[in-house]
Amino acid sequence: MTMKIEIKKISRSEKPYLLASREAKRERTAVDVCGIKIGGGGEAVVIAGPCSVESYEQVLQTAVAVKKYGAVMFRGGAYKPRTSPYEFQGLGVEGLKILREVGDRIGLPIVTEVMSETDIETICEYADMLQVGARNMQNFALLRKLAKTKKPILLKRGASATVKEWLLAAEYILSGGNENVVLCERGIKTFDDSLRNTLDLAAVALVKELSHLPVIVDPSHATGRRSIIPILSKAALAAGADGVIVEVHPEPEKALSDGAQSLTFENFAEMMHGLTEPVRKIVGKETELAVCI
Repeated sequence: MTMKIEIKKISRSEKPYLLASREAKRERTAVDVCGIKIGGGGEAVVIAGPCSVESYEQVLQTAVAVKKYGAVMFRGGAYKPRTSPYEFQGLGVEGLKILREVGDRIGLPIVTEVMSETDIETICEYADMLQVGARNMQNFALLRKLAKTKKPILLKRGASATVKEWLLAAEYILSGGNENVVLCERGIKTFDDSLRNTLDLAAVALVKELSHLPVIVDPSHATGRRSIIPILSKAALAAGADGVIVEVHPEPEKALSDGAQSLTFENFAEMMHGLTEPVRKIVGKETELAVCI
């Protein structure tokens, strides 16, 4: 007996990022990092910590301060991609051990950058979330390897990447089997050199329209100037970002990397104090921060 099948319509997505699109998944994704939910329409999160891990004392002091004032995750670089080969490159495995020990002691999940395929296994032993930096957004071999891990991935937008390219980079991770991807807007290169980069908040709003993935904003790298990080953090949340990631250092003037864009503990406390109420008024709805004190 021959069965006749009539095909009435074939639908094809107009978007090349099939899995990252809202067509693939209408509800917003929430990525769980040790119980902290990023995205999904829930509370906005604040991730904070130093650009580079310099010592145990520096990391511990910073972790205590940022948790006290409301951060729910801790960031810190053990491996540092630097423009100059003569600049501080990070402490490597020693830095990872410091991050893990302090994270466990203070009770904050850890996010740190992975630069090489060969470091993935080691970093997975210590970190709760792996960050792909702007320089590696289109390192497709690295993305394919990260797709095989079970760790959440924080994918930063490349400095010259379009939104489409950014989402396609996420697609590499999603299509490889890792659904836990958080996007991060951290500024792009434009003709204007007033700041380190140009923060593209329009891209944040656009990504929320095009994709179900969570998106957070890094105003530290976007601007390179600590004085305007608090106001841009407010703007990011008002634009619909699911959180912000900022750099904090006990003594920014002595930082081994990115001191000019690192908040002091006092700066961070003031930023956190000023975030919630003004943002709630702007967006006209509850936009509470996930506070863990």
